[in-house]
Amino acid sequence: MTGDIDLHGVLVASLLVWLALAYLISLPLRAGLARIGFYRLVWHRALFDAALIIVITGAIVAVSHLERLS
Repeated sequence: MTGDIDLHGVLVASLLVWLALAYLISLPLRAGLARIGFYRLVWHRALFDAALIIVITGAIVAVSHLERLS
């Protein structure tokens, strides 16, 4: 297992795929946070959004490793 994902003959690093998935998950989450006014409590919105994507990516990686173990 090399950690790469085969997309029709093109090997893509799995981290890139997980980051793209985390970004897509974060879009409606960020919109919801903006709608309820959560960003008024945040000091730096761009840093918070980057941290949110990192946390979501970590959760995706953890879930993918759990599925691989069972």
